[in-house]
Amino acid sequence: MDRPRYPTARKRSIDLETWAGAGIPLLRAPREFVAELHRLHLPQPGTTVVAVLDARHRMTASASFAPRPYVEDGWHHRNAILTHLRQVTPHDLRQARPTRTAVLLRCREGSGDWTEQDGAWMWALRDATTLHGLRCGSYIALTPSGWQSLGDGRRGRNPHSGSWAEGPVHTVTELPPRSTREPAQDRVWRPTGVTSIDTVRRAAAR
Repeated sequence: MDRPRYPTARKRSIDLETWAGAGIPLLRAPREFVAELHRLHLPQPGTTVVAVLDARHRMTASASFAPRPYVEDGWHHRNAILTHLRQVTPHDLRQARPTRTAVLLRCREGSGDWTEQDGAWMWALRDATTLHGLRCGSYIALTPSGWQSLGDGRRGRNPHSGSWAEGPVHTVTELPPRSTREPAQDRVWRPTGVTSIDTVRRAAAR
């Protein structure tokens, strides 16, 4: 028996032409914004970062997360974005007009051109911001060739999807080899004195 197709089974996506003509507010300083967001989250391929900007384009909140790789529907992406927005910033649903903007950065492999997955994330960002009372902002793809704000053509070579590995990593593997460390002082264990059982008996008989 054929199973019915539920609404969640259809794809939810936005093509690049529709996105470019949607009047998405531009970032005032995209290069500095991407660099700051990358410094805060060090996203690796497969990581998505959502950030909230106030009316003066200052970042007030951000969150990074790694969605399941096999999920392709924009509806699931929308739920993930909305969940993290609710965790890091209050909604603006009571305001007559949105004053804050949500921006999405997706770190992935491949070229910097638009893909169907980008379209699903664009749909997700637009729907999540509506449900949270925010404006829908830029969508940035971070790939091996650099970063690109899809729809407005602004881009740069750094940071890129591999830049996370260039930052400082504080782990025990950074310690110098044992041969180069200062020799530690020898510690000799010496047993403490032991009282004989005869001494204990004589003390108890007094």
